Amino acid sequence: MAEALLLAISKIGTVLGDEIIDAVIAELSAKVTKLRDLPENIKYIGRELRMMNSVIEGFDTTNLGINVVHQWIAELCNLSFHVEDVMDKYSYHAFHLREEKSFHKVYRGAHYATVFSELADEVVKIKCEIEQVKKLLKDYFHDNLLLPRSRIATDQRVSQGCLPELVQDDDLVGIKVNQSNMIGWLNSNAPDSSVITVSGMGGLGKTTLVLNVYDREMTNFPVHAWITVSKSYTIDALLRKLLKEIDKEIPLTEIDKMNAITLRQEIRKKLEGGKKCMVVLDDVWDREVYLKMEDIFKNLKASHVIITTRNDDVASLASSTERHLQLQPLNSDDAFNLFGRRAFSNRIDKKCPPELKNVADSIVNKCKGLPLAIISMGSLMSTKKPIEHAWNQVYNQFQSELLNTGDVQAILNLSYNDLPGNIRNCFLYCSLFPEDYIMSRETLVRQWVAEGFVVANQHNKLEDVAELNLMKLITRNMLQVVDYDEVGRVSTCKMHDIVRDLALTAAKDEKFGSANDQGAMIQIDKEVRRLSLYGWNDSDTSMVTFPCLRTLLLLEGVMSTQMWKSILSKSSYLTVLELQDSEITEVPASIGDLFNLRYVGLRRTRVKSLPETIEKLSNLQSLDIKQTRIEKLPRSIVKVKKLRHLFADRIIDEKQEDFKYFIGVQPPKDLSNLIELLTLETVEASDDLAAQLDKLRKLQSLWISNVSAMHSPKLFAALSKMLLLSSLLLNASDEEQTLRLDDLNPQSKHLHRLIIRGCLAPGTLECSIFHSYGRNLKYLALSWSGLLEDPLQMLALHVPNLTYLSLNKVTSAENLAISEDCFPQLKTLVMKNILNVNQLTIGDRALPNIECLYIVALPKLDKVPCGIESLSSLKKLCLLNLHKNFITQWFRNGMDKKMSDVLELHI
Repeated sequence: MAEALLLAISKIGTVLGDEIIDAVIAELSAKVTKLRDLPENIKYIGRELRMMNSVIEGFDTTNLGINVVHQWIAELCNLSFHVEDVMDKYSYHAFHLREEKSFHKVYRGAHYATVFSELADEVVKIKCEIEQVKKLLKDYFHDNLLLPRSRIATDQRVSQGCLPELVQDDDLVGIKVNQSNMIGWLNSNAPDSSVITVSGMGGLGKTTLVLNVYDREMTNFPVHAWITVSKSYTIDALLRKLLKEIDKEIPLTEIDKMNAITLRQEIRKKLEGGKKCMVVLDDVWDREVYLKMEDIFKNLKASHVIITTRNDDVASLASSTERHLQLQPLNSDDAFNLFGRRAFSNRIDKKCPPELKNVADSIVNKCKGLPLAIISMGSLMSTKKPIEHAWNQVYNQFQSELLNTGDVQAILNLSYNDLPGNIRNCFLYCSLFPEDYIMSRETLVRQWVAEGFVVANQHNKLEDVAELNLMKLITRNMLQVVDYDEVGRVSTCKMHDIVRDLALTAAKDEKFGSANDQGAMIQIDKEVRRLSLYGWNDSDTSMVTFPCLRTLLLLEGVMSTQMWKSILSKSSYLTVLELQDSEITEVPASIGDLFNLRYVGLRRTRVKSLPETIEKLSNLQSLDIKQTRIEKLPRSIVKVKKLRHLFADRIIDEKQEDFKYFIGVQPPKDLSNLIELLTLETVEASDDLAAQLDKLRKLQSLWISNVSAMHSPKLFAALSKMLLLSSLLLNASDEEQTLRLDDLNPQSKHLHRLIIRGCLAPGTLECSIFHSYGRNLKYLALSWSGLLEDPLQMLALHVPNLTYLSLNKVTSAENLAISEDCFPQLKTLVMKNILNVNQLTIGDRALPNIECLYIVALPKLDKVPCGIESLSSLKKLCLLNLHKNFITQWFRNGMDKKMSDVLELHI
C-alpha cells in the first residue's frame, strides 16, 4: 500500500517528506486506486477541452442556426469553466503541499487526503459531462454544417502601419448639408453665445460630423477644446479636462489640486477678453452636464458650445430649434456608396460587381441607412469571397438575426459571431475597460498573453500573435485606432460605445466577465471570472469575495486593506491583477500565494516596496511597477524564471525639462537568471550590469539610467551583442557626464528606437550608431547633448529615415537649418529648450510628411521660420515660449491664415 501511495503522489508531482507520507497513509488507504488515476484524468479533461475549443474556433457561425449554436456553446462554456476550476484547484493544492514546510502530520494528512479524493470524484463527473456534450454535437449537428471557415485571409491584406480607423476620410458620406449648416452657425456675426446640439441614435455619425467641422474651424477660435463626456462623469473631472485643453502650460499637478470653485475661476480668466471660443461636449447623456457648466459660457461673446447626444432632452438645450441638428439615416445612394467603399476596397474602382448587386442591395437596405452598421457590414463582406453563393449565406443568416434583435445589434452581433474563436476572447476583454478608455497596445498584448488567449507558433512569439489579433479586430472595425507609433504599429486604440455595449452583453451571456463603471459597488455575480472596477471605492464592501476570479482590473480606484486580504485569500486562482492609478500603498506578503498570477500592474500607485514572497510567483510573466515609489527590487525576484516584461522606474520630478526627471531601480544580484526577459525598463547602471546583461540574449527593449563614463565601454560592448534589441534608452548620471558612443556598435537589425539623455562627445554623430546604423533608426530623442554644431544637418545625412525626432537642449548653435528634400518620412519633430537659436530655416520639399511640429522654449527665436508655410501635411503646430517679436511677426505676416489647414495651432 505504501508503494502504491508513493507512486500516486509522485504522479501528482508533489515532493513530500517522509513525515507527511506517514501521516497520509491511513487516510488514503481506501483511495489509492482513485488517486493513482487522478493525474492522467486531469490530462485527459484538459486535452478534451482543447479539442472542443478548436471545434468552436472552426465553426463558421454565419452558416448555422444561431439558437442551436448558442445553446451548445453555452453547454461547452459551462463545462470549460468546470474543467478550469478543477485543474486550477488541483494545481493550487499541489503547489501549497509542495511549499509547506511544517504542519501537524495527522491533521494535514487528513486534509490533503480529503482534497485530492474530492478532486478525483469531480474529475469522474467531468468525464461524463464531456461525453454528453460530444453526444449532443453528433446528435444535433449534421456533417454539412460543420464546414471550416472559408474566407480571404485578412492577414495578407493588412500591413503594419496601414490599419484603418473606425471612420476614415472615405467614410464621410452624406454630411455636406449638415457640415455647411454648422460652419455657418459658427461663423455667424451674432454677438451672443450659442449652444449647438447634434442628436440621433448611436451609429449615425454625430461625432464624425462634429469632429470634421471642429478640425476645419478650430484655427478660427483662439480658444477651443474637445471634451468627451460619456455616461460616467463628474463635473470636477470635466472642468479639469476643459482647463487642460484651453491652457496647456498649467502644470497638471496644479490643476489636479484645484477644487470646483478654483477651476471655474481659472477657466473664466482664460476666456476673458472677448476671445472667440468653441467647446465640444461629446456624447452627453444628461442635461445636468451642461447646466452645471453653463455659467462659464453664458456671458461670453462669440462663444459656441457644441453638444452631441443620443437623448432628445439633452438636444433641447440648443439656443434655438435652428441650432439643433437631428441626424437622419443616409439615403439609399449614399448608403450604397459607403458600403461599396468598404466591401470592395480591394477593387480599383471600389464598385460592386454586377453579379453581387442584388444581394449587396439587400444587405444595405437592412442597414437602414445607419453609417456604423453599413461600415460594419461592408468590412465584414470584404473578408468574404466575391461569390454570390457565399454572400447569400451571410445575408440569409443576417435576416434571421434581424427577427430577434434590433437592426444595429443584429449587424454587430453578426460581426461578433464572425470573429474567429481565438479572437473573441480578446474582443470581449476590451469591453472590461471603461467607456472611451484609451487602451495601450503593449498593455493589451501582455494581458492577453497572461490570460492564455494566444498560442505561439513556429514563426511568432506570443506577443506577435497577440498583436496580429489586435490588428484583426481593428480591420473588422471592432476597435478604433487612436494613434500609431514610429514604425507604423498601432500605439493606442479604443472601443466604440455601441460596439462596447455589444461586447458587454456577450461577456455577460457567456459568463466571460463584468465591468462596473459606476464608481461604487453594485450587485455583481460572486462567481464572476473577470471583473473591472473603475473609480471604485470599496470602503463598505470589505466582506465581498470572488472565489472564481481570474482577472481584476481596478483602474483609478481605492482598495482597502480588507479588500486586499479578501482578494489574496479568497481569489486563489487570480491570473491578471491590474491596479494602475489606484490608491494602493503596499503589497502584502500573501501575494506569493497566488501561484497562478501571470500579470501584475502597479503603475502610478504609491507602493514603496515588493515583498520577498514574490519569488513564489513561478508563473509571473509581466511586472509593471513603473512610476511607483519602489527604489529597489527584492532579491528574490531573480527566482521568477518566467518573467518576460519588467517595467520599473521612478518619477522624481514632474518637470520634464529637469535632467533627472526619472531614474531606474537598482538591479538585483543575479539579474542574469531572468533569461526570458524581453523588456527591462529601467535599471541603474552598476559595475556588474554589463556582465549580467551579457547573458540576457532575448532582450528587445532596454532602458538604463545613471550611466557614467566608467560604465560605458563594457556596457556598450554588451549592448552591441544583443541581436534582438529594438529599443534602447541611455540616461547619463548627470547632465555634465559625457557619453562616448564609440563602443556602441549594434549588431541588432531590429533597433529602431534610440533615446539618449546626456552630454555627447565631439564627433559623436559620426559614430557607428549614427554613421553606419543610422538608416535603421525610426525614433530618435537627444537631450542635453551639448553639441556645438547644428545637429540637423548631420542627422539628415546619417539618419534620414526617421519618423520621430526630438531635440532638447542639444546645441549652442544660433542657426538651425533643415535642408531641402531632408527627412522625407518624418511625421513628428520636437525642438525644445534650444536657448541660442535665433533663426530656423526649412528648405524646399523638406519634411513632406510632417504632421506634428513642436517649437517650444526657443527664447531668442524672433522670426517666423522660413519655409514653414510650405508644410502642407501639417496637422498640429505648437509655438510656445518664443521671443515676443515672433508672435507679432506671425500675425503681421498673416501666418495664422496661411496655415489655416493646420488642424491644431497652439501659440
